[in-house]
Amino acid sequence: MAFELEQKHSFSVEEARERIAALGEYLQNKHGLAVTWTGDTTAKISGKYLVVTIEGSVLVQSDKVSFSGKDPGMLWRGKAKDYLSHKLSKYLDAGTKLDALPRR
Repeated sequence: MAFELEQKHSFSVEEARERIAALGEYLQNKHGLAVTWTGDTTAKISGKYLVVTIEGSVLVQSDKVSFSGKDPGMLWRGKAKDYLSHKLSKYLDAGTKLDALPRR
């Protein structure tokens, strides 16, 4: 079973990618997750946070960012969805400047 999320945005693909790259730095620095860009608009995320193994991919498009990954299971699904949705909406918020986004 796949775990999928989408977050709409109003940025150019380039700025949306920069914002997702900032989120990737945050996830690496804060939680030790590996974020590897596999193309101009695609990245892989992997690692373990607490007891949950995280494996997924991110796709930056002209109007949205999509995350698709391994379902963390019934006990963690809601928390993972809430956390990732919150982070995506924060990093793709047009009211927040790119240099104001946390990276640690």
